[in-house]
Amino acid sequence: MSKKIAIIGSGFSALAASCYLAKAGHYVSIYEKNSSLGGRARQFKREGFTFDMGPSWYWMPDVFDRFFEDFGKKTSDYYSLEKLNPAYSVYFGKNEYITIEDTLEKIKATFELIEPGSASKLQEFIDEAGANYDVAIKDLVYRPGVSPLELVTPATIKKIGSFFSTISKDVRKSFKNPKLVSILEFPVLFLGAKPDKTPSFYSFMNYADFGIGTFHPKNGMHAVVAAMVNLAEGLGVKTHVNSTIGRIRTSGSKATGIEVNGKTIEADIVLSGADYHHTETLLPKNLRQYSEEYWDKKVFAPSSLLFYVGFDKKIERVNHHTLFFDVNFEKHAREIYDEPEWPDEPLFYANFPSISDDSMAPEGKEAGFFLIPLAPGVYDSPEQREKYFEIIINRLEELTGQSVKKNIIFKESFCVNDFVEEYNSYKGNAYGLANTLLQTAFLRPKLKSKKVDNLYFTGQLTVPGPGVPPALISGKLVAGLITKND
Repeated sequence: MSKKIAIIGSGFSALAASCYLAKAGHYVSIYEKNSSLGGRARQFKREGFTFDMGPSWYWMPDVFDRFFEDFGKKTSDYYSLEKLNPAYSVYFGKNEYITIEDTLEKIKATFELIEPGSASKLQEFIDEAGANYDVAIKDLVYRPGVSPLELVTPATIKKIGSFFSTISKDVRKSFKNPKLVSILEFPVLFLGAKPDKTPSFYSFMNYADFGIGTFHPKNGMHAVVAAMVNLAEGLGVKTHVNSTIGRIRTSGSKATGIEVNGKTIEADIVLSGADYHHTETLLPKNLRQYSEEYWDKKVFAPSSLLFYVGFDKKIERVNHHTLFFDVNFEKHAREIYDEPEWPDEPLFYANFPSISDDSMAPEGKEAGFFLIPLAPGVYDSPEQREKYFEIIINRLEELTGQSVKKNIIFKESFCVNDFVEEYNSYKGNAYGLANTLLQTAFLRPKLKSKKVDNLYFTGQLTVPGPGVPPALISGKLVAGLITKND
C-alpha cells in the first residue's frame, strides 16, 4: 500500500532511499535544511571557480553503476566519467614523490623500483583484497545489519581470520619501505579509523584503489547528486530546500510526521538521512534509542579543516589528487584518535580538479581544495584556521618548489563549527562512525528505531558505514526494510 514518506536531509543515502521508495509506489518528500541539495556533497561556486565541498574521490564505480541499473539507467545517462591517470601522487619530501598510475601493472613496477621483490607481494596482497571486495561490496554490505547471522556465510567463514588481524599488520608483514606502507595504509582512512584498528577484511579498499582505480565525474562529484535528484524527481519525489526540522512528531510511540519551519507535515513514515545523534534530539528523551553516554564512547571518524582556494595560475608538480605525507603519519593519527588535539605537523590532502576538468576553473587558473584531518570536537577559531593554512601552503611551496601564495585570488574555509552548523554533525565529525571491529555491521546504530514505530535512519552513522558508495547502499537497505515492513 502506498504511504506518505517524509525524508530528513538530502545527502547520498537520503537521495538513494527516496528513489527506491518512490519506485515502490510511495509518496516521497525530501526536506533539506540548507539552500541546495546534496548534504555534504554540495558545491561552492565563486568567480568562475567550482568546488565540491565534501566528497572528492570517486571510487567503486560498480556501486554507482549498480544503483542506476536498479532503475533501468546507466551512469552515462547522467554524467561522463574519466579514469584518472595518474590516480594520485604522494609527497614524502622536497621534490620527492611517488605517483600511483592507472593500472596494477604500472603500480607494481613502481613498487618494485622502490623495494625489490615487492611487486609479487603486491600482487598477492591485491588478489586477497579483491577476494574481500567480492565478498564485501558484492554481497555483505547489502545486508541491513539486523542480525549477527547476516555475517555468517560460506564466504565469510573462510575470511574469519581477517576480522581479527589488522590492515597495519598485514601491510607491514609484506612491505618494509615506510613510503609504500603509508600508501597502502592510506585508503582505510576513508573508513574513519587508524590502520592498526581496522580489520584486515577492509583491505577491499586497497582493491578499490589499485585494482579498480580512481575516477572523476565531469563537473565534479556534485554531478552525481544532480543525477540522483534528476532520477528521484522523475520518479515523483518532491524536494524542498531551506526546510529546518524542528521536531519529529509522535503519537505515543509512533512517528506521525515532522515539523518543518514551524509547520506540521503529516507522514506515515519518517526517514532521517541527517546526523543520527541530531535526529534523536528531535524526539522526546524517552523515545531516544541511544544515550549521550553511548555516543560519547563511540569512535568517530575525523573532522576536517577544509580550504577552497582560487589561484590565478596553474599549479605545477601536482596531480588532480595529491597527498602530502612528508611528516609523521602515526603521530598525526594519534592526535586524531588517541590524544585528540590539533596536530603539530599535519598531513594534508590537496585536490586540483581543474587539472582534469576545465569546467572547474577559468582558463589558465586553478581550483584548489585542501583538507587536513582533525579530531572531532577540537576547538575551532578563525585564528586556528589561518595558522594551519599558512602551515600547509608553505609546505606546498617548499615541497613542490614553486611560489603560489601570491597567486591566491580568494580562499574560504570550512571546519568543525561549520560541520555542526551546516550538517548538525556530532562533534563536527566529517565522515560518521568509524568502521572498527566493534562498530561493524549489526554493531552499528540500527536502520529502524527500536522505540518509535515508523521511524527509520540511513547514512554514515548506520550500516554499512562512511563513504559515498556505502551511503548509496545504506539508502537501498533502509528502503528495502521499509518496503518489507510495509
